[in-house]
Amino acid sequence: MKKFFGKIKRWFVNHKPSKRRIIQLYAALLYNANIKGFFNGQIYKGPVKNVCVPGLNCYSCPGAAASCPLGALQNALYASNTSMLAYIFGTIVLFGLLLGRTICGFLCPIGLGQELLYKIKTPKLRKSRATYVLSYLKYIILIVLVVVLPLMYAVPGFCEYICPAGTLEGGVISLFNEETRGRLGMLGPLFTWKFTLLVLFIVAGIFVFRFFCRFFCPLGAFYGFFCRIALLGVKLDKNKCTDCGLCISACKMDIKKVGDHECIHCGACISVCPAKAISWKGSKLFVRGNETQAPTAGEELKPLTAMLKPVQPAKEEPALPVEVKTDVAAPQEEVRDE
Repeated sequence: MKKFFGKIKRWFVNHKPSKRRIIQLYAALLYNANIKGFFNGQIYKGPVKNVCVPGLNCYSCPGAAASCPLGALQNALYASNTSMLAYIFGTIVLFGLLLGRTICGFLCPIGLGQELLYKIKTPKLRKSRATYVLSYLKYIILIVLVVVLPLMYAVPGFCEYICPAGTLEGGVISLFNEETRGRLGMLGPLFTWKFTLLVLFIVAGIFVFRFFCRFFCPLGAFYGFFCRIALLGVKLDKNKCTDCGLCISACKMDIKKVGDHECIHCGACISVCPAKAISWKGSKLFVRGNETQAPTAGEELKPLTAMLKPVQPAKEEPALPVEVKTDVAAPQEEVRDE
């Protein structure tokens, strides 16, 4: 066991993961903090499960400590629970207003998994007219499977027929537990269909960066509506931009405009911009002073003392010399006439 953890430690030391990658890992661990659920197959149903996490994470995963916003929204719609619907929808809107698709770039475990798949060395497929058209498929999924089917037919369409988080975290993991293995057999063709989709997403994710996010994720589609008004995200200063095109070349989502609704705000464009025209909006809330650009990938954090400007001591004016008069006549004695 010590050798195993030693290898993990050496890997982290040698590869030096970026700050964004560390945040992604922490988010994935936090979403699935019910560790004992992976061993006993029991789904956690405590009070924390009433809280929605911002990213995509299956409620039915044995390790899930909180709820998936999409799953909770579909449940509220088909249950016609007005108060629950207001709470869930309000929570998702709040996430969108605060973070927008920064959630996709930093706080989604499914996004993290796809980025790791894309690191496998193979020929890669970049954006084409076909991928541009297919990118609107996720909006159809959002309307039809997330809203219409639950509302009109009481069927959580996305969770039941597509969601890879449920298949991977709630299904595949349960195969390793004897108590839950029998339940999966009862699903029959449905589990076969979802498992086939999962394999498709995994294979496609090796060749296309964030394949599921681009074409199938309704949560990313919803957060995309808030890209321009979200508190946090990337922004472009057009006065500083030199149109060098380095940001477009660095973008793995293949977008042509900084802050586009397809942008996941990973910060790659900030790292390569030579004119410093791209920065983080909302950073003034977290950083005092004139420096408003958040640290980018590979950049070391500066200590607080390095950010503070030294106070220059006030210059003391030289004292004026005191003029001493030496030509003052000595007092004369008064002479009286006798």
